[in-house]
Amino acid sequence: MTTQNPTPLPEPDPSAFTGDDARFIADFATLCTFGATPGGGVERQAGSAADGEQRHWFAGLLRDAGFEVVFDRIGNQFGLLELVPGAPYVVVGSHMDSQPTAGRYDGAYGVLAAAHAAFRLAEVYRSDAAAGRQPKYNIAVVNWFNEEGSRFQPSMMGSSVYTGKLDLETALATTDAQGVSVREALESVGCLGEGDGPRAAFAAEIHIEQGRSMERDGITIGVVDSNWAANKYEFIVHGEQSHTGSTIIEDRKDALLGASMLVLTAREIADRFPGALHTSVGHLNVYPNSPVVVASRVNLLLDLRSADEEILAEADALLHQRVSEIEQAAKVRIERRTGHSWPVTPYQIEGVELAEKAAADLGLSHGRVKTLAGHDSTNMKDLVPTVMLFVPSAEGISHNEHEYTRDEDLVAGLHMLTEVLGKLVEGALDES
Repeated sequence: MTTQNPTPLPEPDPSAFTGDDARFIADFATLCTFGATPGGGVERQAGSAADGEQRHWFAGLLRDAGFEVVFDRIGNQFGLLELVPGAPYVVVGSHMDSQPTAGRYDGAYGVLAAAHAAFRLAEVYRSDAAAGRQPKYNIAVVNWFNEEGSRFQPSMMGSSVYTGKLDLETALATTDAQGVSVREALESVGCLGEGDGPRAAFAAEIHIEQGRSMERDGITIGVVDSNWAANKYEFIVHGEQSHTGSTIIEDRKDALLGASMLVLTAREIADRFPGALHTSVGHLNVYPNSPVVVASRVNLLLDLRSADEEILAEADALLHQRVSEIEQAAKVRIERRTGHSWPVTPYQIEGVELAEKAAADLGLSHGRVKTLAGHDSTNMKDLVPTVMLFVPSAEGISHNEHEYTRDEDLVAGLHMLTEVLGKLVEGALDES
């Protein structure tokens, strides 16, 4: 994979398609303008002005199609289509918030595809074509709040509150680096609502793969059958402030040195389990962050991920063994705060098989894949039967302005999601 001096990304081209497919690509092109960056990506972190702008644009799109738009108490946005009064909902969607200087596709594609799949089904059920197709459930298109976790931690905040995994008041009180709370951010963009959202019967999500396997294997649809396990931690390295020029090396208690040793440790542990363990440190806050002051405190976020829980446990033990060694070597104290973690858990096999049949019926090449990243569907599958789908990512590039998925794959994924959503709405998994 290379992103050095990359060529400009192709713009979404509605003229290459007709009818509803062209409208979808045109809407996606519009969505890409919110928070657009000079490098061809987007920046619309949760609760930011750009996030608020896209949410209100999306609300208009849903209302124009006859959907009721509501926000719940943690800012999850729902477009509701009641087909069967009093029945629960098939919740379908992803997230529209992004990382800083991110790609256009991560999350946002899944929300817009969910909306257009729902629009198509709404037309079917409202027309004569509905003969023999009887909905049993309603449809809720969802834009989950703060999936990315870049501005507010933890990630997947909205779906965690919805599924009862995270306390609402704790989430609302969480602050960003400038001290702005989630509650304040949602209020500032007019997206703090009421209630707990619609009652779910099933869920579905489509997303870009964010990896290379599908492109390598030449498949158009990935049917996700399991997630990797992950342990995410916040470490606080405590040192002692002193002068970088006059304090002799032996007397220093350098928090940044200790943090750097943790960063290296994470990579060294990953190298012990090639291909089976991913580790990263993606966030550092250094205090006082002055060029002439030895750092007295560093906050960092570190994660370990694996599909093998025994490997994850062994890596975790190695990490914590090294923590005590680093404390002695760098003369610092390391405080660990557990962020959040999740085990390896499968998606319901009945949903996997339903998706495979749908792909076969549509003539789309497909295969089973695992998700290494966390997604809102990994929360939802612990609440209701959930189907997770992927479309390919060019070169596996993600969380990068040059993240790219071909328009043809976006449209194929939309057709796939429409088929799956229709089956769920019509009760295909009721007997499972």
